[in-house]
Amino acid sequence: MNKEEFLSSLIAEWENKLHILGDKPEENADAIIRALWLKASGVSVSVQKATGLPLPDLNDKQKKELLKLIGLRAGNYPTAYLTGKQCFMGIELIVDKRALIPRKETELLCSICLDLTEKMQQNTEIVKIMDICCGSGNLGIALASYNSNCTVYASDISHDAVDLTIENISFLDLHKRVVAKQGDMMAAFDSPEFYEKIDLIMCNPPYIFSSKVPQMHPEISENEPGMAFDGGALGIGIIKRLLQDSPAFLKKEAWIAFEVGLGQGGLITMLLERSGVFTNIGTGKDDSDNIRVVYAQKI
Repeated sequence: MNKEEFLSSLIAEWENKLHILGDKPEENADAIIRALWLKASGVSVSVQKATGLPLPDLNDKQKKELLKLIGLRAGNYPTAYLTGKQCFMGIELIVDKRALIPRKETELLCSICLDLTEKMQQNTEIVKIMDICCGSGNLGIALASYNSNCTVYASDISHDAVDLTIENISFLDLHKRVVAKQGDMMAAFDSPEFYEKIDLIMCNPPYIFSSKVPQMHPEISENEPGMAFDGGALGIGIIKRLLQDSPAFLKKEAWIAFEVGLGQGGLITMLLERSGVFTNIGTGKDDSDNIRVVYAQKI
């Protein structure tokens, strides 16, 4: 059979065996198999990019590798970890088990942060940004890619995640405007040169209740790093620390922005209101009208 017939036969065979998670709307059987086909041929691209590329002919060895990859995906191994790439805000990133896979839903936080940086450019030549809990570096790298007047300081408590961020910085040639250091949140940049010098602190923190982690789909819980999604007993431990520690680094009238879990928006907004430190509190909602981003300005 020709490659079109082979592709159709694979989709028919595996379509009902490839579980698709709601937080990965870019995935479907056709897109997954196309991305794995390209990987088997030696081309590493994201699911999103694979849909627009022609499929090469495969030799017998490559076909065997493709079937192996599809089998792994059917066994709940994430597509992005198999291909080694994930698209975020239109940017191809290197991904692997060292960090959480960037999600489409986090593009809402990134878009809000881009809007904030554009506003801040009216008053400052270079916008200084901290990307806390940076993971693969997707947020900071996206902002630096779309706004050449940004300098990003990224940190993560995980040495592995920081190493991956550094690889992505090099991959996209952003080393002049994005710096990554290992450390516990802002502690990575705990120096007078950063005190009250930052225009924006953004964070996609772990926010899943610890009690809910065992209920998560095994594609996530058994493969992605637990520290990237386990937010403790109430899911807001990192966010509370962020609200407490960030004012020392933020300029007057600077901004803080972060992603929150379902149902957490109201509580986080209340904490910001009661802090006495922040004003102009805003929220970003997903397509289902759920608050998924909270942001505020330092008084």
